[in-house]
Amino acid sequence: MNPTLSELEAQATRKKAAFGGDAHIVCDNLVRIYKTEGVEVVALQGLDLVIDRGELVAVVGASGSGKSTLLNVLSGLDVPTAGVARVAGMDLLSMSARDRLRYRRSVVGFVWQQTARNLLPYLSARENVELPMRLAGSGRARRERAVELLELLGVGYCASRKILEMSGGEQQRVAIAVALANSPQLILADEPTGELDSETSEQVFDALRKANRELEVTVVIVTHDPLVSEQVDRTVGIRDGRTSSETLRRADAEGQIIAEEYAVLDRVGRLQLPRDFMSALAMERRVRLELESDHIGVWPAREEPSGD
Repeated sequence: MNPTLSELEAQATRKKAAFGGDAHIVCDNLVRIYKTEGVEVVALQGLDLVIDRGELVAVVGASGSGKSTLLNVLSGLDVPTAGVARVAGMDLLSMSARDRLRYRRSVVGFVWQQTARNLLPYLSARENVELPMRLAGSGRARRERAVELLELLGVGYCASRKILEMSGGEQQRVAIAVALANSPQLILADEPTGELDSETSEQVFDALRKANRELEVTVVIVTHDPLVSEQVDRTVGIRDGRTSSETLRRADAEGQIIAEEYAVLDRVGRLQLPRDFMSALAMERRVRLELESDHIGVWPAREEPSGD
């Protein structure tokens, strides 16, 4: 029996589950437009992203892809133009200035690529870690927590050293400890190994993994280096202001790590085909689709016969 008009109205008004549900990070059709001297630049073009609590994720993209803008939005440093950006249940679009400051102090920790932005040169490593706790008005256990964090990240021996007395890798691990000082739910890292060699980079990634697993903090790393995917559980690719691909790493039955790459299908059915796939098959402007029983076929458009 066909539904009545009242039943159809009830279905239409019934509250639907929100996109992303209760995920730790939810971006839904996120847009960020910058205006400079009358010119509009669309940095994020309807980006969708869902990250669950406790994940260790890398966001990878070329320069200008929108990954740094996404990081600034999630950190509370930038306000989106439209869409949804939610972290730990907090709406980043509707926050007041006071709430945004509180969010940056207690909910999210940030690690910059340049160590000069992470640490004060006239303070020791321990004093640098204590500083965020002092600003937040934490109690007298600051010194003990600072030492514990430095020990956890393998740089306890640097507690009394200043920046110039530490290597680049040691500085970045101390910077992670600073970001963890106020027990945030989320750590954001902007190219944390961009200025380090491969061996030192591994030490920094090990510190981020420890923070993720032992302190149960969600970690999002933004980088242009595709090799970072080997260090995390999930890699999200961004292209032209939208998420374009995801690489998931898992262990098979024999314990071997398998990495599988997927194209991301957004909420309105758009996906971005890899550029090398498109170039190999000379796909431009239009493609031909066919629905099969268990997949969708995509082919280059047929050449139209000339009218001669």
